[in-house]
Amino acid sequence: MNSTGPQLLSRLLTAQRDEITESGVYRRLARLECDPENRRTLERIADDEARHYADLRAISGRDVEPDRRRLAAYVLVARVFGLTFGVKLMEKGEQRAQGVYRELERAYPQLAGVRADEESHERALLGMLNDERLDYMGSVVLGLNDALVELTGALAGLTFAFQNTRLIALSGLVTGIAASFSMAASEYLSTRAEGGENAGKSSLYTGLAYIATVLVLVSPYLLLQNYLACLAWTMGLAVVIIFGFTFYLAISKDLDFRTRFLEMAGISLGVAALSFGIGIVVKRLLGVEI
Repeated sequence: MNSTGPQLLSRLLTAQRDEITESGVYRRLARLECDPENRRTLERIADDEARHYADLRAISGRDVEPDRRRLAAYVLVARVFGLTFGVKLMEKGEQRAQGVYRELERAYPQLAGVRADEESHERALLGMLNDERLDYMGSVVLGLNDALVELTGALAGLTFAFQNTRLIALSGLVTGIAASFSMAASEYLSTRAEGGENAGKSSLYTGLAYIATVLVLVSPYLLLQNYLACLAWTMGLAVVIIFGFTFYLAISKDLDFRTRFLEMAGISLGVAALSFGIGIVVKRLLGVEI
């Protein structure tokens, strides 16, 4: 073992743990992957990470156990949210590792090859993935965006017009579910007209995304009594949905999270505020009391 100060040794051991952990993650993901090309790429990267661990161990002279919690967490994320999302999260770790290796290279020039491997991993990961969930992401975006914009607006308008949580919930559910069928049918016809394959799957993804969003947004009106509290909860849930989906999309497709989130949240909440105002005006103009 070379003479290594405590701080540098700590960085070496942290890098070792990262490498052996990531090797385990990639190997576990490879076993779960059905696509042969994806599996081979994942196995190759797992082997590279194990070799990096051995290179670092030769310098530190110590064995390090993998971070089993992080390993299990990444595998679980990949199984629940898809291989692309799980691997792209790992890629963020690869980017951080490159910075660590630049520091370690100054003391150990032999680690230049390890950093080059880390950089090539990013390129390999970007080019390897064939994930059905992302193939239909456009359909999910269509259903979710439409449901968020239309239903937050509709519920805001209905809230002041009716001021009755059960009546608002009934109207919201009928409106939302009918709109989901209409949106799914439109997606099917649009995909077929463009000559796209699997129009049925595209329409299914659109309809399910729409219905799921409708159920979440209407749920406060089924659980609470105060209609203004229900509206506040609905707007909060809309922001949570937008945050979660935008984060997923930003990681999976390498998009700018902040811009997308602010744009989507601004549109949905802006439409809701406008609709709430329309509900006030219409109710007063028509003199309707419920």
